[in-house]
Amino acid sequence: METPHNATAPAPAAEEPTGIAAQDWATASAEPQYRAAVVDLLGALAYGELAAFERLADDAKLAPTLADKAALAKMASAEFQHFERLNERLRAVDAEPTDAMEPFAKALDDFHRLTAPSDWLEGLVKAYVGDSIASDFYREVAARLDTDTRALVLAVLDDTGHGNFAVEKVRAAIEAEPRVGGRLALWARRLMGEALSQAQRVVADRDALSTMLVGGVGGGFDLAEVGRMFSRITEAHTKRMAALGLAA
Repeated sequence: METPHNATAPAPAAEEPTGIAAQDWATASAEPQYRAAVVDLLGALAYGELAAFERLADDAKLAPTLADKAALAKMASAEFQHFERLNERLRAVDAEPTDAMEPFAKALDDFHRLTAPSDWLEGLVKAYVGDSIASDFYREVAARLDTDTRALVLAVLDDTGHGNFAVEKVRAAIEAEPRVGGRLALWARRLMGEALSQAQRVVADRDALSTMLVGGVGGGFDLAEVGRMFSRITEAHTKRMAALGLAA
């Protein structure tokens, strides 16, 4: 997953870490509900990375040139390396990766089924918009995690290059054929709605994760902050649409 450097969600105001955010994993994981929330988070991330790998590999088949095919294959490989890092971390904290991912498989699979692209350009927009929304969400959550887990989450969200690749290709396509822009703008709006709905469903279904987000575990987000978080994610989406040359 990745977000181009010029289109990231505005970060919350910098504050001195307190509570869980100032602790390492060994200390923070003594709280069973926090540990369960982190296992959920890593499981969701791991399945997301696996799905990203599969999607990029499929997109490579639609690539119009050999250079594009090779570029997407390289990005898919990077996503799989992120997936492996998350699997290793889950095993290190005595969690079975498959069990940790399983609760999130249906929601993510449903999202990908409902947003299957019809062509190469829709696939690029989907990866750029959908992955970036997910990355923004995980970065927001990472600010409330223990130092060890936060470092891992931010590392696997590192840019694989796909965001900037998508912007370049989509803008070139719109320049060559301006009518494409309207279709892709509608597609991106649909993706935004589906991505936010899917994220809300996932959180609502997992008690430990939702409790952490609303402040019940380790000083997470309160309800007002959850609202501000989604506002920041929406603002970042608007900026990405502009980067693509599309109306939000």
